[in-house]
Amino acid sequence: MSFSKPEAGLVINYSFLWPHEADRGQEEGVKDRPCAIVVATEDDNVLVVPITHTKPAPGRNAIKLPMATKKRLGLDDKPSWIITDSLNRFKWTGPDVRPLPSGDVAYGLLPYKLIQQIRAAVISHYKIRSGRTTKRT
Repeated sequence: MSFSKPEAGLVINYSFLWPHEADRGQEEGVKDRPCAIVVATEDDNVLVVPITHTKPAPGRNAIKLPMATKKRLGLDDKPSWIITDSLNRFKWTGPDVRPLPSGDVAYGLLPYKLIQQIRAAVISHYKIRSGRTTKRT
């Protein structure tokens, strides 16, 4: 299995644990999904946000993933959203980073402008205390 170096904007295959799942005592996400790295520190701590097909509920902040970016990453052609108020934090690589058929764990990188938009949204959630980070192993 090949592991890409973690960096902001890298979209990885990851078993994301939603806050409501963690609240129920689950330790692992229900399914593997694309997730975007928001921050990767020098000591290999990583923060990721999930990418989902489920349209966000009204009032929930999310960024629609452009179809051209989805295509370039090799994702499907269904609409997807990047949820910016739910994060997972873990030490790279962690047991929940999952290989793709290629053997790598990454789909590719998001465009720089989109990475900046995601970071700004995440920061705004934490300024008003509407974001939640779930610490993983």
